[in-house]
Amino acid sequence: MSDPRPPLDIYLCAPRGFCAGVDRAIQIVELALATYGAPVYVRHEIVHNKFVVESLKAKGAIFVEELDEIPETKQPVIFSAHGVPKSVPETASAMNFFYLDATCPLVSKVHKEAILHDRRGHEIVLIGHAGHPEVIGTMGQLGENVVKLIETVDDVEKLAPKDPDNLAWITQTTLSVDDTADIIEALKRRFPAIKGPNKDDICYATTNRQEAVKQTAPRSDVMIVVGAPNSSNSRRLREVGERAGCRHSLLLQRASEIDWDSLGDISSVTITAGASAPEILVKEVIDAFSERYDVTVETVVTANEDVIFNIPRELREAAIAAGVLEAGPKAEAVS
Repeated sequence: MSDPRPPLDIYLCAPRGFCAGVDRAIQIVELALATYGAPVYVRHEIVHNKFVVESLKAKGAIFVEELDEIPETKQPVIFSAHGVPKSVPETASAMNFFYLDATCPLVSKVHKEAILHDRRGHEIVLIGHAGHPEVIGTMGQLGENVVKLIETVDDVEKLAPKDPDNLAWITQTTLSVDDTADIIEALKRRFPAIKGPNKDDICYATTNRQEAVKQTAPRSDVMIVVGAPNSSNSRRLREVGERAGCRHSLLLQRASEIDWDSLGDISSVTITAGASAPEILVKEVIDAFSERYDVTVETVVTANEDVIFNIPRELREAAIAAGVLEAGPKAEAVS
């Protein structure tokens, strides 16, 4: 008897899901819990994924919005992967908290660039989205209004620097490569002497995931990005898929959010995941399609990622001393 389910080709993007910065941040929380016991306090979502946050809560992590919500404690206080303004660790020190910084090293690199440009007397523009934690953290490395936020090409046209020949630009790491390209081009056109970073600030994981989508989305009836609605890199992936020619590009947190009736008559689906979405949620989506279609899964590999970031030395040493981590060679962080 033939299979009553219609055939469906699934193109599974690789790379997808967790990047090295997210993996490191989650590992910091889990290792802190294993080393120091519960509770461990985390300022803001460690990464933008509800499933991850709820899983860590179940293990004993307590998430707060601000430090003043934390009672007097000797337990670790952890800052999220998105980075924080310099006032946050200063406040933590003043409150006698033991804190661990889970900021992604690639975000920390942008922070250092901003500080260096300021020391050299450059006016700084940041390409990013207002209100995003990474943008708040980067702008907060310097005084108020020192860093000017640029969100669109129109913002570039309105920019009125004190000295047009003394500008520098930096970028939110999780933006679309295509979005920033237009803004950077506009900045260079208006301000030919503007200085940029030695390397593009768009992180390797963002770039790789977007490139995978560009290759698969045009041949798919539907593209599904597994990720959170407040995840910048996940939203950008959905937009990249749409721009690449996929007529139905969706951002979903779980398989339960799929509106099957709206998909229509389909024969191919691209599935990817934002940098803070765990693989278990991708499998959940594939399983949901497998219940309704006779699926053939093809993994489309466009890049191989082998980047590993070190966990903070003080946590690593404490974990080794507590017997929850084996001593061994340190992983190399990219510069």
